[in-house]
Amino acid sequence: MGEIMVNDPEICIAGEFRIDRDGIWYHEGGPIGRPDMVKLFAGVLRRDENGDHWLQTPVEKVSVTVEDAPFIAVELAAEGSGRGRRLRLRTNIGDWLTVGEDHPLIVRESAAGPRPYVALADGLEARLSRPVYYQLADLAEPGPGPGPGVWSAGCFFPLVAPGAEAGP
Repeated sequence: MGEIMVNDPEICIAGEFRIDRDGIWYHEGGPIGRPDMVKLFAGVLRRDENGDHWLQTPVEKVSVTVEDAPFIAVELAAEGSGRGRRLRLRTNIGDWLTVGEDHPLIVRESAAGPRPYVALADGLEARLSRPVYYQLADLAEPGPGPGPGVWSAGCFFPLVAPGAEAGP
């Protein structure tokens, strides 16, 4: 009998999966309309060292095309102030996380301006929605980093991309 290699699942090419820039999941061209199915797939989504995304189980993996980030941070909850502040984000699949050492805020410069993301497990990221980013900007204060930023869970996160000008 053949042995199943848990660390090297077979690539399965049955079906096309795609996640658009708004965090909407598609299978074979149509949106996946059931939130529970999206949450199930999200639980096995991984990103490899090349930046490719996969739905991966112990026995197979399926390629997923991701236009930007697979998730969107759609809600911000802020508690406290200054260095004692704690920022929590809710993703479009309902998961809450605390911005901090395990989930750092990352800002990248793009042609359209700064694009904020938060790091998740398994090399994944969630892009902050525009309203959430504006809420963060309202909380911005001077800090030890370049330009203004926000504190969360004892860490300071600049709201400008590395190397970008902080503005007036």
